[in-house]
Amino acid sequence: MAAQVAPAERGATRIADRVVAKIAAHAAREALDTIPEDGAPPHAAVTVHQDTARVRISLELGFPADIGAQCGAVRRRVAERVRTLAGMEVPEVTVLVERLHSADTDRGRIR
Repeated sequence: MAAQVAPAERGATRIADRVVAKIAAHAAREALDTIPEDGAPPHAAVTVHQDTARVRISLELGFPADIGAQCGAVRRRVAERVRTLAGMEVPEVTVLVERLHSADTDRGRIR
C-alpha cells in the first residue's frame, strides 16, 4: 500500500491563462441580458500571477441601455466565476466596450 503524502508536498495545480480567459468570457456572456445579434461575443485576456488574475473583457452592447450597470454586472460576475471555478483572486476586471449596437437605426442615424 502506498504511503500517504502530505497535501503541502503533493505539488500545485496550475490553471492555464487561456482557461481563465474562457471562464471570464463565459461569465461576461452570463452577466449580459442580451448580446446584439450582429455583435461579437465577449472576449477576455488575462494576466495570471500565482493565485491572482487580472482580467480584461472586450464586448459589444446594445443601445440604448444602462452601460454603467451592464459593465458593473460583468465585473462582478467575472470576478465571482473566476474566483469560484479557478480559485484565483481577481482584484481587477477592466471592461472595454468596443461597439454599441442600436436597434433603432435608419440610414446610420439614431432616432
